[in-house]
Amino acid sequence: MKQYILKRLLSGVIVLFGLSVFTFMLIHFIPGDPVRIMLGQRATVEQIEALREELGLNKPLIVQYVNYASGVVKGDLGTSLKTGRPVSTEIAERFPATAKMAVASLGVAVVVGIGLGVLAARFKDTFLDGLIMTFSTFGMALPGFWLGLLVILVFSVHLGWFPIAGGTGFMDIVLPAVTLGTLMATALSRLTRAGMVEVLSNDYIRTARAKGMGERIVLLRHAFRNVMIPIVAVIGLEFAGLLGGAVIVEQVFNWPGIGTLAIQAISSRDFPMIQGTTLFIGAIYVLVVILIDVLYAILDPRIDYTTKREGA
Repeated sequence: MKQYILKRLLSGVIVLFGLSVFTFMLIHFIPGDPVRIMLGQRATVEQIEALREELGLNKPLIVQYVNYASGVVKGDLGTSLKTGRPVSTEIAERFPATAKMAVASLGVAVVVGIGLGVLAARFKDTFLDGLIMTFSTFGMALPGFWLGLLVILVFSVHLGWFPIAGGTGFMDIVLPAVTLGTLMATALSRLTRAGMVEVLSNDYIRTARAKGMGERIVLLRHAFRNVMIPIVAVIGLEFAGLLGGAVIVEQVFNWPGIGTLAIQAISSRDFPMIQGTTLFIGAIYVLVVILIDVLYAILDPRIDYTTKREGA
């Protein structure tokens, strides 16, 4: 397992290297000059050239990338062109807000999604099953920004139960968590239902019921445990996306997280911040995927990565 993890970490470094190169080249081809944005339209040519030289933007792209990559290796993601502060500091300040929203949203998604999926499988081909599947299909088609605006309109504007946007307290997080959690729950409920329906048709489930075991024990101890692996994979990847910043929902609720920071960086052509947030999100995905693989082996002892590697 240790060798497998080291191998995956090495492949993750390669992925992050490719991501950094792609992001670096892409942002330099985006229309717009960050120096002109910083100085304004009335800046003289001399002022523009002086600032471009100060920031190192007048150097060849390959030199700029080498300087950036060498800084990343040392733990330096650069300095924001907009605020003049270290990119790592800006990300560290915004990450707790995103992590708080991610955990709350994941809690809503797991409780609602898995709960509805198990119910739909238990009452397969009934009205309740059809209602839950209709909800999940409808929910998967909903744009995140539309659902966010809808819950704001209903629960903040009309009912006045929750703040509209802008804070980071408990009451402020409810609507963003419900919005993101509901969107995640729709896919999770369908996946849970599909796995449970397949498992509940197996002989050992009928044997467990014939022995007089309670339905709750049959569903949770015997059936659900055998569909946990794909569910864990989906939950892990969704959580990684949330930690990376749910860009649209953060914008709707004015949530001060990584997603909002990335959008602001793109709007101001803040190259170091764009590169830093992208690399940070990529690193989260790499670590979560490795963690999911480790959880696979814990949940199912039959999985042997050593054997897989030798047979490859």
